[in-house]
Amino acid sequence: MHTVRTVAYRSRGADERYAGAIRITTEDASLPIQAPMPRVQARFATKPGAVKITDVAIAAGVAPMTVSRVLNTPERVSAETAIRVREAIARLGYVPNMIAGGLSSRRSRMVAAIVPTIAHPMFSEVIQNFTAKMRAAGYQVMLSLSGYGEANEEELVRALLGRRPDGLLLTGAERTPAARRLLADSGIPVVEIWDVADQPTDMLVGFDHADVGATVAAYFIARGHDRFAAFAANDSRALTRRQGFTDAVRRAGLTVVADTVIPAPSTITSGRQALRAMLPALDRRTALFCSSDMLAFGAIVEAALHGIAVPDRLAVCGFGNFELSQTVEPPFTTVNVEGGLIGRNAADFLLARFAGQGGAQQVRVPFKIVERAST
Repeated sequence: MHTVRTVAYRSRGADERYAGAIRITTEDASLPIQAPMPRVQARFATKPGAVKITDVAIAAGVAPMTVSRVLNTPERVSAETAIRVREAIARLGYVPNMIAGGLSSRRSRMVAAIVPTIAHPMFSEVIQNFTAKMRAAGYQVMLSLSGYGEANEEELVRALLGRRPDGLLLTGAERTPAARRLLADSGIPVVEIWDVADQPTDMLVGFDHADVGATVAAYFIARGHDRFAAFAANDSRALTRRQGFTDAVRRAGLTVVADTVIPAPSTITSGRQALRAMLPALDRRTALFCSSDMLAFGAIVEAALHGIAVPDRLAVCGFGNFELSQTVEPPFTTVNVEGGLIGRNAADFLLARFAGQGGAQQVRVPFKIVERAST
């Protein structure tokens, strides 16, 4: 005959705070139950309960609703109260369930950002400024790196939308049809950066890459150059800069002696390799435009190893205005884009949309050539 018995237990942990009851079925009610208990305890003893919003409220001396407001709508709480609540959160180690909270408020207080890489300063500056502005408004940023493949970005978009962000920041304006459908169906605000487009997905902050290339070509031509070369990484925006450069050169009736496409992302090593392959064409003065400062740096280092004088025999212009463009000898000319301005404008666009405001759908940020000794 089976007997169901309810047995009290207490954990054997260091603090012995956790107790409860389990139901055990035995053949005979008279049998002792002490022997199985160690295994039962190992299986059924529970972990400490998570800190709840009510615990934070008690510690801060406020109502639970006030804690919720500090987390979700901090602008509705006085600065003094918000500080007290955040101190209690930090002291207790409270981790709010933002997904559960979002089910009722439809706000996760989280935005997602996808950039190809943060190895290049141009993207890290954007993200730093974007994150700072979003955080000041009470939002956290989830950062993902897509590399330079459209398929990678599509997978990331799908995964991030499953986390129910309040908004998305995406790099570039080229999307696969599937990614565009996902974004349209999500109904959340999207801001694209670092590009221009006639029909952006939603909002856009960027600049014209073809115009960058054409501007560099005009700069070289104005200095009397008649032979040109281009090194570009194999990503859509770098290729557009290269195309703008070579098209402007050819429209002027001048010669492109080397037009090299390099696997993305561009590196110093790939710049050196491209310059090495171009050596036979450097029998005369040539102007080189590189799609990034990494390539330009590599080209200048390699030129020095082969005794090619910069700028007398090889004039070099990069893109990005990285710190290294000023530290190499000679420091090289480059194109500066205000990455910080892009990040701040992108944050402003999303925050305005969250507040129910419309406003401009596109902003073009300026770029300029920073002239140095390499040209």
